[in-house]
Amino acid sequence: MARTFFVGGNFKLNGSKDSIKTIIERLNEAKLAENTEVVLCPPAVYLDYANSINKKSPQVKIGAQNTYTKAAGAYTGETSVAFLKDIGIEWTILGHSERRTVVAREDDELIAEKTKFAIDQGVKVILCIGELLEERKSGVTLDVCKKQLLPTIAKLSKEDWDSVVIAYEPVWAIGTGLAATPEDAQETHKQIRDFLKEKLGEEISQKVRILYGGSANGSNAVSFKDKADVDGFLVGGASLKPEFVDIINSRQ
Repeated sequence: MARTFFVGGNFKLNGSKDSIKTIIERLNEAKLAENTEVVLCPPAVYLDYANSINKKSPQVKIGAQNTYTKAAGAYTGETSVAFLKDIGIEWTILGHSERRTVVAREDDELIAEKTKFAIDQGVKVILCIGELLEERKSGVTLDVCKKQLLPTIAKLSKEDWDSVVIAYEPVWAIGTGLAATPEDAQETHKQIRDFLKEKLGEEISQKVRILYGGSANGSNAVSFKDKADVDGFLVGGASLKPEFVDIINSRQ
């Protein structure tokens, strides 16, 4: 089954109106590979601004970095899915390793709940999973990924998976300059897809896109080109740079 190549750009806690304008104008002016879906995720305060200057729609969309399990209420500092819908935002990242281990200590059950709520409200999800360095060294990468996925599998209907992209992020490779080899990434992605097949069936497992999210850049992205189960990238720091265009076009 042909899966549309997908590249997400997670700006994290970076950016200004000027820098975001530069990034989006660069994409507006670039010749981007056809049959490629791009989602840019700036900080929440810039979502409306970024959406207003994005001229590449529908190929390039704007997404959030996080949402909550409620549409409104006494939840200081959270981002509501209703807010995203109100300004035309169609995507959100959930379960990023920095929210799991650094910022908010989010657990698998909460991430599953947030994922289900977002999808039910009409917002699609880039769902992040991945292991720490000590887990990699202990040989439990797949066990960690399964554990992180199981609560979401339990909550989502089969139809809900049309609104999910999985991002496999080896946590030890995020922002370190290290990266899994293309062969390592393919092996893990294939194991994740096999697990989805076991739990959800062949059709869904072949349809769901699995992104690699560990320090992809303009130089190494092309080396993943022939890996059958690597359907794109979730890019951090490199999404802020001109090389992001090279990552988007790495399948040409």
